Amino acid sequence: MTALLDAFRHQSTACGNLGSPFMARLFALLAEAWPTDTALAQACAAYAGDVGPAGHSLPLRIAGGLHALRLKDTPGLAALYPRHQPDDAAFRAGILDALHSHDAFLTDWIKSPPQTNELRRSAALIPGAYLAATRFGLPIWLSELGASGGLNLMWDQFALQGPDWRLGAEDAVVTLTPDWDGPAPIGTAPRVAGRRGVDLSPLDPTRPDDLLRLSSYLWPDQPERLAMTRAAAGAVPAPVEAGDAITWLETRLADAPEGHLHLVQNTIAWQYFPQDAQARGVALFEAAGAAATETRPLAWLQLETDGDLNGLGGAALTLQIWPSGETVSLGRADFHGRWVRWSPPAL
Repeated sequence: MTALLDAFRHQSTACGNLGSPFMARLFALLAEAWPTDTALAQACAAYAGDVGPAGHSLPLRIAGGLHALRLKDTPGLAALYPRHQPDDAAFRAGILDALHSHDAFLTDWIKSPPQTNELRRSAALIPGAYLAATRFGLPIWLSELGASGGLNLMWDQFALQGPDWRLGAEDAVVTLTPDWDGPAPIGTAPRVAGRRGVDLSPLDPTRPDDLLRLSSYLWPDQPERLAMTRAAAGAVPAPVEAGDAITWLETRLADAPEGHLHLVQNTIAWQYFPQDAQARGVALFEAAGAAATETRPLAWLQLETDGDLNGLGGAALTLQIWPSGETVSLGRADFHGRWVRWSPPAL
């Protein structure tokens, strides 16, 4: 149990750093008053290995289940969630009551991993894709590892608004407005000729139950994230297949068509792949890269943690391209896309 309580404390700090005082408060309460007399607690105790953000992410699963209950208008929870500000005694009593009253629901809920399909991460993907598209001048064949509901596969339908510039249409499905530090992105607007993703448990945002799961992992005191997700869910979703990401990647790399840039992307997903899967994935990229040509190039665009899980320093944005094989740092971005520090080299 000590590991879970430590994970609650860590997640409390991380959520505070990522701008969610509600989530910080919730996890601090769970660390202090976690009830051990529930089926949920027994299920959590059965998990082996890292239960925190670099592993099973049990705190986020539990919080997601509680938020799902709130979004379902479960009696007793509305007064505990934003925009309300219950005192500590009421908050503690209400959350503990929910953990006991909805024990069966929550125990079932945590069987699935978190589905944080944070589409604001596209604020980092868009300029990276512009850069890659300009380098080769080819239409993009787009793939995503750990695609969840496929929202970030639709970045070409979003607009990115900077301090004095804009990429994308005025009537874009969603307009992303991160705190931008760096020069304006340059390059040719990418043309996505085909797109597909993979996830162990893909979700379809057009289905109410799946949209509920996606929404539940958006933090309750950040309503703008929920509004954007629901707006993007109304667009035609990208196809996401169920399966092991690395097995799928092997086939996807082999099927990449001539005359296209195969752009593979992943955002805050690689860290959840087992180490042996990561090694197999890197080997697949290297083998496909060795066979890449200027008319059938390959690029791997990643927004992934490089060790900072507290949220303060964000994630590293990198681009590796073949046939040259060069890897370049494009800057950093917040885990939830609130800010982008854009510092690309000239390719």
